[in-house]
Amino acid sequence: MSYTYEYPRPAVTADIVLFSSFENRDYVLLILRKHPPFEECWAFPGGFIGMDETLEVSALRELEEETGLKGIALKQFRTYGDPGRDPRYRTITVVFTGRCDGLPEVTGMDDASEAKWHPVDEIPMLGFDHDIILKDVLK
Repeated sequence: MSYTYEYPRPAVTADIVLFSSFENRDYVLLILRKHPPFEECWAFPGGFIGMDETLEVSALRELEEETGLKGIALKQFRTYGDPGRDPRYRTITVVFTGRCDGLPEVTGMDDASEAKWHPVDEIPMLGFDHDIILKDVLK
């Protein structure tokens, strides 16, 4: 199926904010980006949706591709689409949240050079608008 339009269209991504608790401390899962934009910057796992995927299937696929985690229950949280949130082009993201037990082992894969659980009270600088998203989720 092919479409041709005379006006620009946005890209759509799914981002995952995954929490866990361990020894009375809350953690969030972040990946270290391997490629621009925000190369070598921490961000939530996520990426572009597939043309034949639902939003949730895209989120689950991206989570597994970038961290190795699978079988996580996710819930759609909110959509973010301010112009300039992605320096490449106009990108709208659908954010999913989830929680898992303990600190499951994660591995940076695909376009993530590293995946790591970060204490919620010690978050490094984040790429895109992920700092805004995290504040909203924590409310």
